[in-house]
Formats: sequence, structure tokens, C-alpha cells
Amino acid sequence: MTLAQTAPDTALYRFPHRHMLGIEGLTIEEITMLLDLADAYVDQNRKHDKKSDVLRGRTVINLFFENSTRTQASFELAGKRLGGDIMNMSVSTSSIKKGETMIDTAMTLNAMHPDVLVVRHPDAGAVKLLSEKVTGAVINAGDGRHEHPTQALLDALTIRRRRGRLDDMTVAICGDVLHSRVARSNIHLLTTMGARVRVVAPRTLLPSGIERFGVDVFHDMRAGLTDCDIVMMLRLQTERMRGTFVPSIREYFHFFGLDHEKLSYARPDAFVMHPGPMNRGVEIDSDIADDINRSVIRDQVEMGVAVRMACLDLLTRDVSPN
Repeated sequence: MTLAQTAPDTALYRFPHRHMLGIEGLTIEEITMLLDLADAYVDQNRKHDKKSDVLRGRTVINLFFENSTRTQASFELAGKRLGGDIMNMSVSTSSIKKGETMIDTAMTLNAMHPDVLVVRHPDAGAVKLLSEKVTGAVINAGDGRHEHPTQALLDALTIRRRRGRLDDMTVAICGDVLHSRVARSNIHLLTTMGARVRVVAPRTLLPSGIERFGVDVFHDMRAGLTDCDIVMMLRLQTERMRGTFVPSIREYFHFFGLDHEKLSYARPDAFVMHPGPMNRGVEIDSDIADDINRSVIRDQVEMGVAVRMACLDLLTRDVSPN
């Protein structure tokens, strides 16, 4: 049986945007639509026959200006399970290394008529600029400190499948919020869907004006985690730091690393998330990361493939192949 026979009525899914550049600006209905379709793909991915022909005749190019393992692999697997032609490009093997600009590279690829460009770039706004130059759909796979929309969607799907809803949840996002595009996309999504969001971090790792995002701010882990439903840890992004943001890794873990003692302040059934890659002993204790009763980190990886299948599916519907 093909996915086309098992998926919900496709007439119910009409995504009104040409690209997927961020969560900011999406409505409750649009986010719900993405999650509902991703839900169907989770079920499909758990079957023996995971393949479908939703992207038959379509070409997807993964264009990554930053190194990535899980996100690129997740998009590649999603595209292949939908029956598309998938090409991976990294800067290390592209003409960017020979002095070509990002736009020139994009225009060259555009001349090959891809239907979707999946783009990761170290600069905020670069993916939006590129989307204005190409004819196919563009998916933001993470741009600088700006957004990482598919990560937020897979986090939301993980929560919804565990708790059955997103509204009325209290979510603590902890750690390096300053450098995190994951945090920004999650704040936009969770607040839109009616969750209460806290950010927990030292003052040096919070952007100025973070309160304007509609979050509660804490500088103490125990206070920030008290009675929360979900603990979302962030990676300490030392590669983006210019200067000293924390006194030492040892001190950072002592005050802001998640261990069982700090987690005991959350609700007894609270679960732990992390977008990966994890720095064990820096932002999270290994015992918690590997605790199948508290950690849903592996669930997040599974949801990632389904969410990316939903995005690729929706952005190529009702569009003639290039």
C-alpha cells in the first residue's frame, strides 16, 4: 500500500507559503497542518515499506554552507523516502572555495531546475536572500542565530505525541540561548501554540530584550525548572563565541548543566530534550541523556525525518516540476 493511499485527504493540506524560512509568522492552523501531516509520516516510517512516490520526478538539493551530520542526513533520508532525486552539496566541495559567491552558486544550481533547495548558512538572513533569487522552494535548515524551523517543528511533534497537546505546557529552554537559532524558532512556535516558555541561562548567554519574545527569564536552574513539564537543553556553541562567555566549562556545568538534582525541581513526569549534538558533562549529564524514562532525544531524531518529509511534501504540492 502506498502512502498516497494511507495519508489523510490531501485536499486538507494546502500550505500557503512558497518557502519554509522560519516559524515566525506562521499561524496556529499552519503549524498544526505541518504537525498533522508529519504525524502521518511517523506512522509510515514505522512500517516495513517506508517508500512512497510523493516526490517522483522532483529534485531536492541540500546546500550546506556549514557542516552538519544529523540535519543533512535527516533531509536526505526524508527526500529519498518520498521518492525524490536528492543531491548533497557542501562548501568544502563547491566553487565557493574558488571564490564564487553564494548567489552565484545558487543561480548555477537554479539553472539545473531543482524543485527544492534545502540551505544551511552561518549568516542570519542569507537563506531568505537566496530564496529571492531562485525559482524553486527553499527550506531554511538553519541560518546563523536566526531560525531553524524544522528543528522547532520536530520538537513540537515530539512534545505533542508525548503529551497530546502543546498548549498549557510549561517549557524551560536552558543554556546558550544567545547563539541558538533552535531557541528562537522554538520560542516562536511554542508561544504561538499556547505554551508557557521560560529561558534559563547566565546573563552572558541571553540576547538583550529576550523578554519581548513573551518568555519568563531565569538565571537559576532550580528556580527555572520548578514545576516545568519539559526541559529543553541547548548546546554550548563555543565555535560562535568571540571572547569569554562563561568562566569555565566546569563552572558552567555546575550552575547550568542538567543533572538529576536540578531535574528533581521539575514535575515528576517532566521529560528532557536536546537538539544535538550533545556535549556530555557540559550542558547535560550522561545519566540523564541516556535515561529512557526521562530523555526523548532519540524520539526527536525520529520525528525529524517525518517533519522534513511533511515540509518537502507540502512545498511541492500544486507546483509543476521545474
